[in-house]
Amino acid sequence: MPPAASATDAELILAVLERDDRNAFAQLVNRHQSRVRTVLRRLTKGDFGLADDLAQETFVLAWKNLRHFRFEARFSTWIYRIAFNAWQSEARKKREVLLDDPDSVVMADESQADLPDAASIIDLERALATLSDGERAAIAACYYGDLSHEEAAQALGIPLGTVKTHVLRAKAKLRARLAGKDAA
Repeated sequence: MPPAASATDAELILAVLERDDRNAFAQLVNRHQSRVRTVLRRLTKGDFGLADDLAQETFVLAWKNLRHFRFEARFSTWIYRIAFNAWQSEARKKREVLLDDPDSVVMADESQADLPDAASIIDLERALATLSDGERAAIAACYYGDLSHEEAAQALGIPLGTVKTHVLRAKAKLRARLAGKDAA
């Protein structure tokens, strides 16, 4: 019998581990895939194709390694750590600096240009692309991944103080860059 949609993440994980319940894992994916993709899109400077590939890799790795989940943190923290590691691994493979060209933001769907605030979305994506990797990762984890600073520190594998510093610096940089757009 498939678990109820209102089951907690922990209950779904136990269903997978105890009964190899693929429906339970599908519910975990459905519950978390949107935010994981959003975080990865921010990390990849708006490269939707790469972000979707990394999201798929993230959930495949989660499936293979779910038995290692220790219930010490939220599942979302654990899955963001996997996503962040997948992104870092991809960056190392390509041996490229991910933030060298702030004007190379990719829109995944040309129809987005028809949205009333498409210019604002593009401005935000470009502003995010100017942040350091650490700043962008902290902002993505805290604001797009909805993690607390403590959870972001755990997911990113960095000290809590570093997360707080990255978030403060990123917010200041974004505010300054976007304020310049309003004045134009």
